[in-house]
Order: sequence, then C-alpha cells, then structure tokens
Amino acid sequence: MSSAIYGAFFFTVALLVTTAYFIMGGLPLLVLKHDVPLDARFIRGFFNVYYVAAFWAGLGASASYGLWGRPVFAAGTAAIAAAAFLLRRHLLPAMHRLGLRIEANDEGAIRRFRRMHVAALLINLALLVLLVWGVIQLSQALAAK
Repeated sequence: MSSAIYGAFFFTVALLVTTAYFIMGGLPLLVLKHDVPLDARFIRGFFNVYYVAAFWAGLGASASYGLWGRPVFAAGTAAIAAAAFLLRRHLLPAMHRLGLRIEANDEGAIRRFRRMHVAALLINLALLVLLVWGVIQLSQALAAK
C-alpha cells in the first residue's frame, strides 16, 4: 500500500469535516432575515471560507488519490474541488450584487438571496452525501482485498 493513502485519508476527512461544518453552520443562518447588508456580507464571507477550504482539500485529496492509484476517487475529489471553485467564482459575486440591492431595500433581492443560500446548502448536502458514499465504496473495496 502506498504512503499516499495517508494524504488521501487526511484530505478526505478534511472534506467531510468542512462540508458537514458548513451545512451545520449554514442552516442556522437561514433564521437571519437577510434584510440588512451585514447579513449578506457575513453569509457571503461564510461561503467564501468554505469554498476555499473545500477547493484546497479537494485538490489535496485528488492528488493523493491519484498518487495512490485510485483514479476514480481522484476524479471525484477533483470534481468537488472544481465545484467549489466554480461556486466561489459565480455564486459569491451574485450574492454580492444581491447584497447591494438589499441595501437599496429591494424585497425581490432578499427573496433571491435567501433562495441562493438554500440552494448552496442543498448543493453541499449533495456533496456530503457523495463523499460519504465514496468513503463507503472505498472501505468496501479495501475490505474485499
């Protein structure tokens, strides 16, 4: 067994922890009314931290799985890193624009910001489910050897 297994497990745990933390931390933020610019700025910052952490953990996991000789897992974690990169690049600027419109007391912007918040949480829930499923598949593959 390659020593890359240690990196793969480390980065996989980092992905699991950051994704679960983000979901658990993001859900209570839904109680905010999202009607003041500070709410939008805080939530955007919270998402930014998650996406940066998920990107680097996904990249590290992908490299580790690749070195370990697990190309399917390398591709899966690379896809997670890519999703974090794309969400950070597209979702956060959209949230920023909506935050500016919230400042101008646009009720529609509040509703859309809230929907974006919920959608981001649902996307991350799907990522968490895929991560857990992948870990189960990996453990079954290792147990079969």
